[in-house]
Amino acid sequence: MAKWGEGDPRWIVEERADATNVNNWHWTERDVTNWSSDKLKELLMGVHVENDEGSCEVTEVSKLEGEASINNRKGKLIFFYEWSIKATWTGISKTGIKYKGSIEVPNLSDENDMEDLDISVTLCKEEPETALIGLMKKEGANKIRAALGSYVGYLKTVFTQGMILPTANGLSKQQPSQSKADKTQIGSSTSAPPPSTGVKIPTCKFSLKENFLTSPEELYRVFVNQEMVQEFTHATAMVDPQKGGRFRLLDGNIFGEFQELVPDQKIVMKWRYNTWPCEHYSTITLHFLDHGSETELKGEYKGVPVSEEGRTKQGWRQYYFQAIKQTFGFGARLY
Repeated sequence: MAKWGEGDPRWIVEERADATNVNNWHWTERDVTNWSSDKLKELLMGVHVENDEGSCEVTEVSKLEGEASINNRKGKLIFFYEWSIKATWTGISKTGIKYKGSIEVPNLSDENDMEDLDISVTLCKEEPETALIGLMKKEGANKIRAALGSYVGYLKTVFTQGMILPTANGLSKQQPSQSKADKTQIGSSTSAPPPSTGVKIPTCKFSLKENFLTSPEELYRVFVNQEMVQEFTHATAMVDPQKGGRFRLLDGNIFGEFQELVPDQKIVMKWRYNTWPCEHYSTITLHFLDHGSETELKGEYKGVPVSEEGRTKQGWRQYYFQAIKQTFGFGARLY
């Protein structure tokens, strides 16, 4: 028997205050199959697309075969998931004609990147030809890919807490995951979600400025009016413009809550991407400054995960600032 302080360091229990799974050395596994099945159905049933020809939506998930689990070995998280999915979509043309088709995704797994997924969209044999099949094959398939990417993001945030146990000094000894980096869409941009392990997330703060050729009143309205939000994001949105009111943008890729609304002057909100660690929000304050013929929008961003700083800056510039200018004609000089 080794003397105290000697021997294999894997068995030195003072590394853990409770002497449980010392140094995270032992293999632990968490089965998330049932949760995954429910989450996949929830995300897919939210898929909706439309254009001048009509609208389409996923109305049933008829087959979900597979399994999912998270494993911890030596402080390293290993994600395993493998799913075969079949769903039904229905469409309605502008003239009121209804159509029905099917969707099949045979290879959602940790072995494949999101862009490598096979997404087959077909029209039922008895249905007449319709331009809506083209809408589903392009925009519908993109929305489905985004929904499945969101599932992977949730998998890597919601269920990782507690998988990496802290040592006596309170720090987790996590190593990078072995699974491939997946991509979850926000509009057309993508990024892999950072893991959530119960450890404090390193955050940063920064500011952005942009000038718009409009009044503070009109620019303020763009951020709180649901119809205008949907117009510049080109996607479904939910906006409840009151203190404590919630919002969801870009088909759920962005969501949060209004904390303070000073008409035509200031908006303070809790804001997050859906791929950020579970329940982590940044605080964003927008100041609307009147410069006569222009309005300066000054944004202060606090609590943004360090790993998400670049993505958040780019997202705001592209999907807010530039999109608002292009949609409403508020173009002005760039900073």
